[in-house]
Amino acid sequence: MLSACGDTSNKDTGTPGDKATAYFDALYNQQDLNKASSMATPNLSRIMKSYGTAKQFSRNLVNLQYDEVVIEVDMSNMSLREQYGDEAKINLIFEGYFNGNKVDDIRSVKLLRKKGTWYVDKILADPFAR
Repeated sequence: MLSACGDTSNKDTGTPGDKATAYFDALYNQQDLNKASSMATPNLSRIMKSYGTAKQFSRNLVNLQYDEVVIEVDMSNMSLREQYGDEAKINLIFEGYFNGNKVDDIRSVKLLRKKGTWYVDKILADPFAR
């Protein structure tokens, strides 16, 4: 016998780290601004669309450029508590190439959970920039 309590079809079962990784994968590897903006809060989505393309947005606002990149969640500073509220701050490690040169970097993003789904809200300044 199979039984269910309520409709969970619009609930996001992924973690904030999964959503942040998918967001940047859509920007850099798929170069799909619409897909990435669908994973962002309305305010960030509006800003993203004002740049016109994923490449323009990532170059100007994120300040990172890649021809190809691998994105991983930095688990060294992960707090389980961050994943259970409605806000999360995730550090991401970017390893890739731009114009044949290896480029490694790190970015932090703030995510908000609304109605069970995580959305990227802000791309925080590089914590290690000079």
